[in-house]
Amino acid sequence: MTEATGPTPYSAPEPRGTTGNVPAPPGLADAAPAPPGLADVAPAPSGPADAAAPATVDTASEPPEFTDGQNRWLLASVSGALADAASAARLRGAPAVAARLAQLAADHAPSGGQVPGVALRLAAAEDAVAAGDYPLARRLAHQVLARTERPADRVRAWIVVVDSSGQAMAEIADVFPQALRDARDDPELLARLHHRLAWRAWMVSGSAAKALDHAARSAVLARAAGDRRTETLALTQQAALEFYLGRPEAERTLADALAAPQDPRVLFDHNGPVFLKHRRHLLHDRTDEARTELRALIYTVRYRGSAESLCQCLSGLAQVEILRGRCARALDLAQQCLEVTERAGLSEGPAWYAAALAEAAGGSTERALAAAERARRHSEDDDDQLFLPRALHAEGHVRLLRGETAEAVRALRRARRLELAQGQGDPAVRRWHGDLVEALVAAGRTEEAAGVIAETRTQAVRLGRRGVLAVLDRCGALVSASRGELDLALVQLGRALAGLAAVPYPLEEGRTRLALGRVRLRAGEVALARAAFTEAVRVFTRCGAGPWREVALAEVDALALPGPGSDGAGGPALDRLTPVERRVALLVARGATNRETAAALSVSVKTVEAALTRTYRKLGLRSRVALTRTFLTP
Repeated sequence: MTEATGPTPYSAPEPRGTTGNVPAPPGLADAAPAPPGLADVAPAPSGPADAAAPATVDTASEPPEFTDGQNRWLLASVSGALADAASAARLRGAPAVAARLAQLAADHAPSGGQVPGVALRLAAAEDAVAAGDYPLARRLAHQVLARTERPADRVRAWIVVVDSSGQAMAEIADVFPQALRDARDDPELLARLHHRLAWRAWMVSGSAAKALDHAARSAVLARAAGDRRTETLALTQQAALEFYLGRPEAERTLADALAAPQDPRVLFDHNGPVFLKHRRHLLHDRTDEARTELRALIYTVRYRGSAESLCQCLSGLAQVEILRGRCARALDLAQQCLEVTERAGLSEGPAWYAAALAEAAGGSTERALAAAERARRHSEDDDDQLFLPRALHAEGHVRLLRGETAEAVRALRRARRLELAQGQGDPAVRRWHGDLVEALVAAGRTEEAAGVIAETRTQAVRLGRRGVLAVLDRCGALVSASRGELDLALVQLGRALAGLAAVPYPLEEGRTRLALGRVRLRAGEVALARAAFTEAVRVFTRCGAGPWREVALAEVDALALPGPGSDGAGGPALDRLTPVERRVALLVARGATNRETAAALSVSVKTVEAALTRTYRKLGLRSRVALTRTFLTP
């Protein structure tokens, strides 16, 4: 349900510095009082006398010798000042700085001091996770594991190892048995581990039901231990899984997660209840409310949250803007997401997924396909069963838009298999169904498409998903038209447009008007078909949906081609061309070079060449002259 890539890092109460609380040992009480903060570790000159002091210092004198007690006091003072500075950086929302300062504090902490080096090292490791510096986090965690046998410290260190794995949770299978042994029967420690086990069950095993069991157990254990932070995280995860599985109790679980008291670190995290609240708005087609939630969340996360939370919020808002038909804004947000990912060294799959969707909506299908393939490869490399279906959906969507029907069917079928295996029960959580049906119909798999519609409609009706039902009406029209039932198809498309008028999905409206134009054309209603295509062009233009606008323009241009009743290579054979192939062929037939055609359609020359090759094969042509005769001869 959430767009997360892993569990939220755990942060125990931060270790405070000991400055001001450590009494100076004999011999140093007057000369070096305990410093109250980092600035006093190396005080700056306070006036002209101090500035001139170096001229009066006897540089040949030996440095003073300190007793062991004095050395320990100095180390404790320096360590405490550094710990205070780390706490200040943490409060300012600078986890990378906090991690380095806490690490230095740990390095200077005397053994047996008031703030042990293990606690400081753990704080530094958790800060490093928040900053996205996973190598540093893992290094510090393993240092802690080598130095302590205390169960609570060891479990915190294991959790750092888990949280710093990103999408690659399959690579740390051996961590959980060791962590569970260290936790013993401590409910607080077990709650934190079961929260992570829930993520692993979903991401690695691909089982939402098993993940739900772990999340619910984590919430119960955390409540018993009085750990509201872990309880909130577990309840949010439980609600997300219940939404995904299509269970009505999800609403109540989310309300429990949002109830007071709240830990700000959880409330404004990408695995927290506010982020899930925006996803709940989308289930009910409330895109404006979802946008409002995310914008407020991003404002806070930029200053106080982790890099991963910022990336997930930017990705989520980009997807919301696509639904709202704000394609240029979605492109900008997706680019920001990529930049955050690169700077922080996060797992790249989610950022490339957002980029693929944004490019397909308002950019370039070439860049969209490249981004979708990268998202899929990253998820496959990490064996991330949670995110892989989304990456496959993005790839299938882009290939469908490009007219690559067989490849689109292959990717979307695979996405469906994974989602069904995981137990998806709410089609509004991830909306791949319409793309799959359209690809199946284009590939001549009408009955399979009808089966997908029937299965999805049952779920959507039960849960009251209006937006999904409107898209399914369009899908039903595609199936009806492929069976030759044009009158029924027109009725279904009218119902789809009426449903979409009540929900804010302009790109879906444009796609429905495209389908209406094609059915009108098959029915011989050329004027009505032209009106539908023209309206689709207008909708896509208003949204800044360049790739979809080109598809609609191809249909408008195709109306000037020989119709089904003409003789020769034109006619029925032209119906086998995709809109992109027809538009490429028409521009070339009118005398445009491959490079000019590529520039006009915002695609690569390679794409133009591939489209021409497919067109020649489908129409049985061998030259541009034959192509011109086919397309331009009355």
